[in-house]
Amino acid sequence: MAGHSKFKNIMHRKGAQDKKRSNLFSKLSREITVAAKMGTPDPDMNPRLRLAVNNAKGQSMPKDNIQRAIDKASGGDDENYEEIRYEGYGPGGSAIIVEALTDNRNRTATAVRTAFAKNGGNLGTAGSVAHGFERLGLIIYPADAGDEDTILEAAMEAGAEDIQSSEDGHEIWTAGDDLHGVATALEAALGEPETVKLAWKPNLTVDLDAKDAGVLLKLIDTLDDDDDVQNVSGNYEISDEVMAQLDE
Repeated sequence: MAGHSKFKNIMHRKGAQDKKRSNLFSKLSREITVAAKMGTPDPDMNPRLRLAVNNAKGQSMPKDNIQRAIDKASGGDDENYEEIRYEGYGPGGSAIIVEALTDNRNRTATAVRTAFAKNGGNLGTAGSVAHGFERLGLIIYPADAGDEDTILEAAMEAGAEDIQSSEDGHEIWTAGDDLHGVATALEAALGEPETVKLAWKPNLTVDLDAKDAGVLLKLIDTLDDDDDVQNVSGNYEISDEVMAQLDE
Protein backbone atom coordinates (compact mmCIF):
# COMPACT_ATOMS: atom_id res chain seq x y z
CA MET A 1 0.00 0.00 0.00
CA ALA A 2 1.51 3.32 -1.01
CA GLY A 3 1.85 6.10 1.51
CA HIS A 4 -0.02 6.13 4.77
CA SER A 5 -3.70 5.54 4.19
CA LYS A 6 -6.74 6.49 6.21
CA PHE A 7 -6.90 2.89 7.43
CA LYS A 8 -3.35 3.09 8.77
CA ASN A 9 -3.99 6.48 10.35
CA ILE A 10 -6.93 5.07 12.26
CA MET A 11 -5.01 1.98 13.32
CA HIS A 12 -2.12 4.22 14.40
CA ARG A 13 -4.49 6.21 16.59
CA LYS A 14 -6.31 3.18 17.95
CA GLY A 15 -4.53 3.35 21.29
CA ALA A 16 -5.85 6.84 21.88
CA GLN A 17 -9.30 5.73 20.78
CA ASP A 18 -9.48 2.80 23.22
CA LYS A 19 -10.62 5.11 26.01
CA LYS A 20 -13.64 5.94 23.86
CA ARG A 21 -14.83 2.33 23.80
CA SER A 22 -18.05 3.22 25.58
CA ASN A 23 -18.83 5.78 22.88
CA LEU A 24 -17.95 3.21 20.22
CA PHE A 25 -20.30 0.64 21.73
CA SER A 26 -23.06 3.24 21.79
CA LYS A 27 -22.62 3.87 18.06
CA LEU A 28 -22.53 0.16 17.30
CA SER A 29 -25.67 -0.40 19.36
CA ARG A 30 -27.49 2.36 17.53
CA GLU A 31 -26.64 0.86 14.15
CA ILE A 32 -27.76 -2.60 15.31
CA THR A 33 -31.08 -1.25 16.58
CA VAL A 34 -31.77 0.74 13.42
CA ALA A 35 -30.86 -2.22 11.23
CA ALA A 36 -33.15 -4.51 13.23
CA LYS A 37 -36.00 -1.99 13.00
CA MET A 38 -35.65 -1.72 9.23
CA GLY A 39 -35.97 -5.47 8.72
CA THR A 40 -36.23 -8.71 10.62
CA PRO A 41 -34.37 -9.00 13.96
CA ASP A 42 -32.76 -12.20 12.64
CA PRO A 43 -29.21 -11.41 11.37
CA ASP A 44 -29.32 -14.40 9.03
CA MET A 45 -32.29 -12.85 7.22
CA ASN A 46 -31.25 -9.20 7.48
CA PRO A 47 -27.98 -8.30 5.64
CA ARG A 48 -27.62 -4.87 7.22
CA LEU A 49 -28.14 -6.27 10.71
CA ARG A 50 -25.67 -9.05 9.98
CA LEU A 51 -23.03 -6.48 9.03
CA ALA A 52 -23.75 -4.44 12.16
CA VAL A 53 -23.48 -7.49 14.40
CA ASN A 54 -20.25 -8.61 12.72
CA ASN A 55 -18.72 -5.17 13.24
CA ALA A 56 -19.75 -5.21 16.89
CA LYS A 57 -18.13 -8.61 17.34
CA GLY A 58 -15.01 -7.37 15.60
CA GLN A 59 -14.78 -4.61 18.20
CA SER A 60 -15.19 -7.13 21.04
CA MET A 61 -18.63 -5.84 21.99
CA PRO A 62 -20.17 -8.28 24.53
CA LYS A 63 -22.86 -10.62 23.21
CA ASP A 64 -25.31 -9.35 25.84
CA ASN A 65 -24.91 -5.79 24.54
CA ILE A 66 -25.52 -6.95 20.99
CA GLN A 67 -28.66 -8.84 21.96
CA ARG A 68 -29.99 -5.88 23.98
CA ALA A 69 -29.55 -3.64 20.95
CA ILE A 70 -31.50 -6.11 18.79
CA ASP A 71 -34.22 -6.51 21.42
CA LYS A 72 -34.58 -2.74 21.69
CA ALA A 73 -35.81 -2.63 18.09
CA SER A 74 -38.90 -4.64 18.99
CA GLY A 75 -39.33 -3.16 22.45
CA GLY A 76 -41.69 -0.41 21.39
CA ASP A 77 -39.28 2.48 22.09
CA ASP A 78 -40.12 5.74 20.34
CA GLU A 79 -36.60 6.60 19.18
CA ASN A 80 -36.55 7.12 15.43
CA TYR A 81 -33.21 7.72 13.79
CA GLU A 82 -32.66 9.30 10.40
CA GLU A 83 -29.70 8.48 8.19
CA ILE A 84 -27.91 11.59 6.93
CA ARG A 85 -24.74 11.99 4.88
CA TYR A 86 -22.67 15.16 5.06
CA GLU A 87 -19.90 16.05 2.61
CA GLY A 88 -17.20 18.61 2.99
CA TYR A 89 -13.61 19.69 2.56
CA GLY A 90 -10.83 19.35 5.10
CA PRO A 91 -7.31 20.79 5.31
CA GLY A 92 -5.05 20.47 2.28
CA GLY A 93 -7.90 19.99 -0.16
CA SER A 94 -8.98 16.70 1.39
CA ALA A 95 -12.53 15.44 0.83
CA ILE A 96 -14.52 14.14 3.80
CA ILE A 97 -17.76 12.12 3.97
CA VAL A 98 -19.59 11.94 7.30
CA GLU A 99 -22.38 9.42 7.90
CA ALA A 100 -24.75 9.98 10.80
CA LEU A 101 -27.74 8.42 12.52
CA THR A 102 -29.70 11.11 14.33
CA ASP A 103 -33.01 11.82 16.01
CA ASN A 104 -32.43 15.56 15.65
CA ARG A 105 -31.31 16.72 12.20
CA ASN A 106 -30.72 20.34 13.28
CA ARG A 107 -28.51 19.34 16.21
CA THR A 108 -26.36 17.07 14.10
CA ALA A 109 -26.03 19.49 11.19
CA THR A 110 -24.91 22.25 13.55
CA ALA A 111 -22.36 20.01 15.26
CA VAL A 112 -20.89 18.75 11.97
CA ARG A 113 -20.75 22.23 10.45
CA THR A 114 -19.02 23.58 13.56
CA ALA A 115 -16.49 20.74 13.56
CA PHE A 116 -15.50 21.54 9.98
CA ALA A 117 -15.37 25.29 10.58
CA LYS A 118 -13.17 25.02 13.68
CA ASN A 119 -10.76 22.52 12.17
CA GLY A 120 -9.65 23.94 8.83
CA GLY A 121 -12.54 22.79 6.68
CA ASN A 122 -15.97 23.70 5.42
CA LEU A 123 -19.16 21.75 4.89
CA GLY A 124 -20.24 21.31 1.28
CA THR A 125 -23.51 20.48 -0.42
CA ALA A 126 -24.87 17.00 -1.03
CA GLY A 127 -22.86 15.32 -3.78
CA SER A 128 -20.01 17.81 -3.61
CA VAL A 129 -17.34 15.17 -2.87
CA ALA A 130 -19.06 11.77 -3.10
CA HIS A 131 -18.42 11.63 -6.85
CA GLY A 132 -14.74 11.15 -6.01
CA PHE A 133 -15.41 7.92 -4.10
CA GLU A 134 -16.76 4.44 -4.80
CA ARG A 135 -19.21 2.71 -2.45
CA LEU A 136 -17.64 -0.71 -1.90
CA GLY A 137 -17.47 -3.52 0.60
CA LEU A 138 -14.55 -3.43 3.04
CA ILE A 139 -13.26 -6.32 5.14
CA ILE A 140 -10.38 -5.72 7.56
CA TYR A 141 -8.16 -8.36 9.14
CA PRO A 142 -5.36 -7.78 11.66
CA ALA A 143 -1.77 -8.29 10.54
CA ASP A 144 -1.49 -11.58 12.43
CA ALA A 145 -4.33 -13.15 10.41
CA GLY A 146 -1.70 -14.24 7.90
CA ASP A 147 1.12 -13.02 5.68
CA GLU A 148 0.39 -11.03 2.53
CA ASP A 149 0.48 -14.06 0.23
CA THR A 150 -1.91 -16.04 2.43
CA ILE A 151 -4.39 -13.18 2.61
CA LEU A 152 -4.08 -12.50 -1.12
CA GLU A 153 -4.76 -16.11 -2.04
CA ALA A 154 -7.76 -16.38 0.30
CA ALA A 155 -9.19 -13.06 -0.86
CA MET A 156 -8.88 -13.86 -4.55
CA GLU A 157 -10.49 -17.27 -4.07
CA ALA A 158 -13.33 -15.59 -2.15
CA GLY A 159 -13.97 -13.17 -5.03
CA ALA A 160 -12.45 -9.96 -3.66
CA GLU A 161 -11.57 -7.12 -6.04
CA ASP A 162 -8.58 -5.51 -4.32
CA ILE A 163 -6.27 -6.34 -1.42
CA GLN A 164 -3.99 -3.91 0.41
CA SER A 165 -1.66 -5.24 3.11
CA SER A 166 0.65 -3.40 5.48
CA GLU A 167 2.29 -3.96 8.85
CA ASP A 168 -0.93 -2.70 10.45
CA GLY A 169 -3.32 -5.14 8.80
CA HIS A 170 -5.10 -6.19 5.63
CA GLU A 171 -7.80 -4.27 3.75
CA ILE A 172 -9.90 -6.38 1.41
CA TRP A 173 -12.26 -4.57 -0.97
CA THR A 174 -15.24 -6.10 -2.75
CA ALA A 175 -18.16 -5.00 -4.87
CA GLY A 176 -20.94 -3.84 -2.57
CA ASP A 177 -23.28 -6.66 -3.59
CA ASP A 178 -20.55 -9.26 -3.03
CA LEU A 179 -19.63 -8.19 0.50
CA HIS A 180 -21.56 -10.86 2.40
CA GLY A 181 -20.44 -13.72 0.15
CA VAL A 182 -16.78 -12.70 0.25
CA ALA A 183 -16.87 -12.12 4.01
CA THR A 184 -18.44 -15.54 4.61
CA ALA A 185 -15.82 -17.28 2.48
CA LEU A 186 -12.97 -15.40 4.16
CA GLU A 187 -14.26 -16.18 7.63
CA ALA A 188 -14.13 -19.89 6.78
CA ALA A 189 -10.55 -19.52 5.56
CA LEU A 190 -9.09 -16.92 7.94
CA GLY A 191 -11.41 -16.64 10.92
CA GLU A 192 -13.56 -13.72 12.02
CA PRO A 193 -12.53 -10.31 10.62
CA GLU A 194 -12.22 -7.09 12.60
CA THR A 195 -14.56 -5.18 10.29
CA VAL A 196 -17.11 -5.99 7.59
CA LYS A 197 -18.93 -2.97 6.19
CA LEU A 198 -19.84 -0.83 3.22
CA ALA A 199 -17.30 1.98 2.91
CA TRP A 200 -16.27 4.91 0.74
CA LYS A 201 -13.07 4.28 -1.22
CA PRO A 202 -11.50 7.35 -2.84
CA ASN A 203 -10.65 7.26 -6.54
CA LEU A 204 -7.74 9.65 -5.97
CA THR A 205 -5.95 10.66 -2.79
CA VAL A 206 -4.16 13.82 -1.63
CA ASP A 207 -0.91 13.87 0.34
CA LEU A 208 -0.91 16.05 3.44
CA ASP A 209 2.02 17.75 5.14
CA ALA A 210 2.43 17.80 8.92
CA LYS A 211 0.49 21.03 9.40
CA ASP A 212 -2.56 19.96 7.41
CA ALA A 213 -2.41 16.39 8.72
CA GLY A 214 -2.45 17.55 12.33
CA VAL A 215 -5.51 19.72 11.76
CA LEU A 216 -7.26 16.99 9.79
CA LEU A 217 -6.80 14.42 12.56
CA LYS A 218 -8.29 16.92 15.02
CA LEU A 219 -11.28 17.31 12.70
CA ILE A 220 -11.75 13.55 12.51
CA ASP A 221 -11.43 13.18 16.29
CA THR A 222 -14.04 15.90 16.80
CA LEU A 223 -16.44 14.21 14.41
CA ASP A 224 -15.80 10.79 15.94
CA ASP A 225 -16.60 12.18 19.39
CA ASP A 226 -20.10 13.18 18.25
CA ASP A 227 -22.65 10.56 19.32
CA ASP A 228 -24.62 10.99 16.10
CA VAL A 229 -21.68 10.38 13.76
CA GLN A 230 -21.29 6.75 12.72
CA ASN A 231 -18.51 6.87 10.12
CA VAL A 232 -15.99 9.36 8.77
CA SER A 233 -14.27 8.69 5.43
CA GLY A 234 -11.62 10.69 3.59
CA ASN A 235 -9.33 10.71 0.56
CA TYR A 236 -6.11 11.69 2.29
CA GLU A 237 -2.67 10.09 2.52
CA ILE A 238 -0.26 10.82 5.36
CA SER A 239 3.29 9.53 5.03
CA ASP A 240 5.10 7.64 7.78
CA GLU A 241 7.48 10.59 8.08
CA VAL A 242 4.64 13.02 8.68
CA MET A 243 3.00 10.70 11.20
CA ALA A 244 6.33 10.47 13.04
CA GLN A 245 6.48 14.28 13.21
CA LEU A 246 2.97 14.40 14.64
CA ASP A 247 3.94 11.90 17.34
CA GLU A 248 6.90 13.95 18.56
